[in-house]
Amino acid sequence: MKILVLNCGSSSIKYQLFNMVSTEVLAKGIVEKIGLKGSFLKLEKTNGDKVMLEGEILDHQTGIEYLLGVLISKNHGCISSLNEIQAVGHRVAHGGEKFEKSEFITKEVKAEINWLCQLAPLHNPAHIKGIEAMEGLLPNVPQVAVFDTAFHQTIPDYAYMYAIPYSLYKKYSIRRYGFHGTSHKYVAQKACESLGIDFNKQRIITCHLGNGASVTAIKDGKSVDTSMGLTPVEGLIMGTRAGDLDLGVLTFIQDKEEVPYSIANTIVNKFSGMLGVTGVSSDMREIEAAAESGNERAELGLNMYRYRLIKYIGSYMAALQGLDLLIFTGGIGENDPLTREIVCKNFEYAGIDFDEEINKGKRGKEVLLTKPGSKTKVMVVPTNEELVIATDTMQIVSEMNKN
Repeated sequence: MKILVLNCGSSSIKYQLFNMVSTEVLAKGIVEKIGLKGSFLKLEKTNGDKVMLEGEILDHQTGIEYLLGVLISKNHGCISSLNEIQAVGHRVAHGGEKFEKSEFITKEVKAEINWLCQLAPLHNPAHIKGIEAMEGLLPNVPQVAVFDTAFHQTIPDYAYMYAIPYSLYKKYSIRRYGFHGTSHKYVAQKACESLGIDFNKQRIITCHLGNGASVTAIKDGKSVDTSMGLTPVEGLIMGTRAGDLDLGVLTFIQDKEEVPYSIANTIVNKFSGMLGVTGVSSDMREIEAAAESGNERAELGLNMYRYRLIKYIGSYMAALQGLDLLIFTGGIGENDPLTREIVCKNFEYAGIDFDEEINKGKRGKEVLLTKPGSKTKVMVVPTNEELVIATDTMQIVSEMNKN
């Protein structure tokens, strides 16, 4: 079965085409700057060939139509006909309280995703555009929604509730949902598989560290707490997101700067985090380079970032009553040995016997970072959310076909 995986953003479409017989990625890439000047499509095939194609891409339907055309083109294609695409899996950011697992997309499911746009106004509207574009272009191909929030639906009420009037929770479903669930679940299961231990009998903390970042506490195979909340802005310091913030700061900024909610929201989502503190970049590589050259704000930003991460890991250790396995994933988690070392050396008291030599040269590869006999193990596990989406899609479509 060949499955197309789509992750639609407001002005972009990330995609991967899988052959699920071998889980081989036949093609992957991104459509960028949709509806903007200078839009283009990037394509990378199995053999390593890469191509960038420029063109006017006015909307998501045009972008996906362009993408499908490239996949079957004589010069750049990897399939002979669109009939080879047997299902489409969509990454959907917010599933609210309704969706505890991936779902076949029906009119009812699409309507619920659309309703949830009020909880995820930056994400869910783009997912709807992608779903509707595929309905128009490949109307007979089944589609599946894989929700970022689904894994976190096992979090207990005392951990997901906010201390606001309960009536507001009931009226608007205001609570902690968490995100990156697909990634947290995948790397935790993959690490346990590699170590030969039972995923359902471990205390695990997973750190998904990228431009967006979150930490999740997993006990006996279930998410019991996570750092992102109603929206992805809560928790760790991120590339451009503030993370945990005194609510009074937001109202203070609105008052003193005389800006409406929309501007204040943009400040904490787009101009804060590492970019806001350092004034250098949202890219950790550039920030670390600036710190090494003596930039004090860059050094401050790194100290803040690592301290916040250490605090979350420590608090989740307390919630789990110990820790068996700590996992790093995401662009920073997989490729930043220094951050991993600083964080892990802080937890020597908790039974982490960190191997600094193994850690130094490891980037983007699965590896055990603790010495033999370490009470608590630490691993780097590259995430593969697209494969999880493709796998869930195949399982749901296969079950439907049986029935």
